[in-house]
Amino acid sequence: MSFMRGSGAGGQHRNKTDTAVLLKHKPSGIAVRVDGGRSQHANRISAMGVLRAKLLAQADSSNSKRRERDRRQQVGSGMRGDKRRTVAVQRDRVTDHVTGKSISFKDFSRGRLSGLAV
Repeated sequence: MSFMRGSGAGGQHRNKTDTAVLLKHKPSGIAVRVDGGRSQHANRISAMGVLRAKLLAQADSSNSKRRERDRRQQVGSGMRGDKRRTVAVQRDRVTDHVTGKSISFKDFSRGRLSGLAV
């Protein structure tokens, strides 16, 4: 945490007092500078809130990226090569790509899956 003079217009008070606050979170490298208020105390509280919000947003982002990566590994991308079965109603075929076996769609729709089993 460091303090400095604020920038911009403000006259003699602004030029003589160190009211701006710079907070730096060393582990993540996130820095926040607040110089909107007239008092150092108010700016410090505001900077803490902004820094806390940025750290929470970063944590949420990394958690969602990790969850998305894990989901992609489990589910796949939805492309043709990721599919377990192809159900072709018009051709009356259901193909299991893992075992390489096929049965008719009529048998599949009636629950007769013994032809697809390993």
